[in-house]
Amino acid sequence: MINKKSIWFLTLFSLILVLSVYYITMPSELLISTNGDYTEEEPTAEVTESTVLVALRLEAEEELLKEMENLQLILNGDGTIEEKNEAFDKMKELNMNKGEEEKLENKIKEVYNLESFVKIKNNQIEVTVKKEENDSTLANNIMRTIQELYEEEKYITVKFVK
Repeated sequence: MINKKSIWFLTLFSLILVLSVYYITMPSELLISTNGDYTEEEPTAEVTESTVLVALRLEAEEELLKEMENLQLILNGDGTIEEKNEAFDKMKELNMNKGEEEKLENKIKEVYNLESFVKIKNNQIEVTVKKEENDSTLANNIMRTIQELYEEEKYITVKFVK
């Protein structure tokens, strides 16, 4: 059964998430004070590199939140001890993966000075890098840099977005 704390947490988290998305997607002209000198321009919607990465992050965060919520229901429910242990281990694995993803994004930023999004699923690591053109040498270097951090072999893919 869902308790009141969980409902409040999910409600507030959803509100913060919606407001964050709104703030990120808000045109920068609304944030700048222009002393009443407004010009009539037709608004244009542009998808920039950062919005693609933000969209990927939000999608992954929503997926993680749903999975954590389901696992929390199992932990709070009337399941067997084995089911609760499996749910707890899965939650621990999800948290560790989230930390690993952030560590890899920071490593790519530090070594190559590129914005990126990393998604880890089992033995696969998907890297999305913000760069104008595809560069196979850079992709190979990123894969090597990531693989050096692990003892076991990982399946690493690198994708470039504009």
